[in-house]
Amino acid sequence: MEYTHEIEEMCVVAKGPKNGPAPIPQEGKWVQAKEVKDISGLTHGVGWCAPQQGACKLTLNVKGGIIQEALVETVGCTGMTHSAAMASEILPDKTILEAMNSDLVCDAINVAMRELFLQIIYGRTQTAFSEDGLPVGAGLEDLGKGLRSVTGTMYGSAAKGARYLEMAEGYITEIALDSDDEIVGYKFVQLGIMMENIAKGMDANEALVKAGGTYGRFADAVKTINPRKE
Repeated sequence: MEYTHEIEEMCVVAKGPKNGPAPIPQEGKWVQAKEVKDISGLTHGVGWCAPQQGACKLTLNVKGGIIQEALVETVGCTGMTHSAAMASEILPDKTILEAMNSDLVCDAINVAMRELFLQIIYGRTQTAFSEDGLPVGAGLEDLGKGLRSVTGTMYGSAAKGARYLEMAEGYITEIALDSDDEIVGYKFVQLGIMMENIAKGMDANEALVKAGGTYGRFADAVKTINPRKE
């Protein structure tokens, strides 16, 4: 290592306390993280691109510094879905430091990785106080039946009012209106469950009915409308 003349001319002053890094909570333990392999945890984070055209929710399950599991969910940008496909191959089996310095193809996914990196190394994970953390596969279980992301898609205009298009329950097929034309409920289809039933051999029309349901005072509606057509 090269030193300047000024440093070389200085005398040595002994360093006092050597207390190391502050311990962080990780999977039910307090850990002094000194190397990448000291880091474990499962957590989620959100990233966005420079034009804020789309966003990515990233879920990582890290064990001993290595990413064992990655769930990449995107919204708002068609190209980002292909970037996510590549990121799902890139991320697993990398250390979090490698992943932080990898090109994950899309700005939004890169930003999500940055946010997760901060959460993980500072011990701000979902599993900070969970003994031994969560097993690999826990991220996938977040999606529930049918393995579909929870999405909310709503549209409203001053001229025509609100249109519910997709809720946590599923794809909205009808909106229920009362006598004042106010929304009082909706009818939905859980697309993931419907596709699972079709794949098992169920007739498509029967699968559609089986995966359907209503919310709110749908049965009391004065009229119902198709939010995509009316």
